[in-house]
Amino acid sequence: MAYRGAEGGSLVRDKKFVLAAFEAVIVSVALTAIALLLLSDPGSLRADLPIWIAVVAGVELLPVPFWRGLQISVGFPILLAAGLVFHPAAAALIALIGSCDPREFRREVSPLRALFNRSQIAIAVLVPSAAFHALMSVSQPWGIVLPAAITAACVYYILNVALVSCAVSIAYGVPYQEALRKIRIGGVAEFVVNYIGLGFVGTALAKLYVDPYIGVWALPAILAPLAFARQMFFRSRALEEAHSELKVREKVLQALSDRMAEERQDERAQIAAYLHDDLAQLLFRMSLQVDLARRHLKGGDGQAAENDLKAIRETKNRTSELVRALIRDLHRSPLGRAGLAEALASFTGDIAKGAGIRFHTDVAPVVLPPAIQLIAYHIAREAAMNSLKHSGADNVWISLHPNDEGAELTIRDDGAGFDPEAGPPEGHFGLAMMRERAQVFGGAFQLESERGEGTTIRVQFPTAWIQSDSANDGDSEGKAIQPVAEPAPARTSKGSKREVVPA
Repeated sequence: MAYRGAEGGSLVRDKKFVLAAFEAVIVSVALTAIALLLLSDPGSLRADLPIWIAVVAGVELLPVPFWRGLQISVGFPILLAAGLVFHPAAAALIALIGSCDPREFRREVSPLRALFNRSQIAIAVLVPSAAFHALMSVSQPWGIVLPAAITAACVYYILNVALVSCAVSIAYGVPYQEALRKIRIGGVAEFVVNYIGLGFVGTALAKLYVDPYIGVWALPAILAPLAFARQMFFRSRALEEAHSELKVREKVLQALSDRMAEERQDERAQIAAYLHDDLAQLLFRMSLQVDLARRHLKGGDGQAAENDLKAIRETKNRTSELVRALIRDLHRSPLGRAGLAEALASFTGDIAKGAGIRFHTDVAPVVLPPAIQLIAYHIAREAAMNSLKHSGADNVWISLHPNDEGAELTIRDDGAGFDPEAGPPEGHFGLAMMRERAQVFGGAFQLESERGEGTTIRVQFPTAWIQSDSANDGDSEGKAIQPVAEPAPARTSKGSKREVVPA
């Protein structure tokens, strides 16, 4: 097992120093121990060492990607067999040279990190190999060798996991216990059985290799089971991820259902306010005008009555226009006639009051269908509320601009940031909900965050989806989609209060 760690300035300086010191110590211990043991027994360097190094290197080039740059190697049975067959120093040398990492050739790991990965594996081979050879030889009967080999495999695993977990804990600032838990694939029982099975394979390889009738032919014979073991790890990891994703999706769907019910209630409240503030006033005016016209008719003032009838007609026409406008708004976009830019500016202006945070909105006049406008509004609103509640940010920037791929929505804050790999707290589904909303219209959701560096969310709506939705909406309406409103000035805590509640 090896890891890449966090490169490229993602660690604060003190963590980098501590991690580099830890890696340097492990490398020094491994190289010194191997050198001293080889000097004390030069005869341990046998002629068949290059064959084993080549086999280990070939298997190590096919690792299983895992959590936070960790990679699970299926070369464990071969390394265990080398520890049983060869002198401890020679076995450690096989591990040191043969444990290559494809990321080394792509320069994704630093030289010190690569040496550390090789050295910790060499130590994990050296210690159990020395203990095994101090007690027995691999040529002894199966009943004696197998229990000792399984014990050696457990020691190998404990050392490997302990060293890698310590490095991961230092690099990412996660608790040591969490790093230990993340390294396990599947349930405890399943993981133990898998490793014991691989330990049995390693013991069989060692016994077959020392058999004079089989010898080196045992190496290619063992590669097929290792290929199956690699597929087993891949499938176990894929099933575990699928199960976790399914559980999250179920909770997200429930949260979305609750949110939709709340938004439906808000929509009813918005319609009621619209009817009360606009339509009801016009109807009341019409009632007064009718009473006035009746009074003029009774008094015999025909000219005044005619003027009242004209006023009633105008009020009726105005009422009809308001009803049509309401129907059009409900059909086209719950954001209202002002468009996405004004809705975002109004919403951020409302929540910024008294919160000590400044919102900066910059929404270009992009041609967007109403459905995507609504999705963009919901994502921006969710991200803004997350920044307000959890980030401790002073500023939040919300922008929507066209690009070569379509349109990109960006929400960025200068808050405390967080570790995206750690996952959200229990019961918090804001990020998952934003991702789900983006994927409804084929959007690409991207999250960038780092402790102390703020958070940036980008959602890319592809051109093909926008054009397709625009064409469909244009056909149903009989005219092209209108662009959203011009960008409104950035709202701060001093902005005027206006409630915008989308459906």
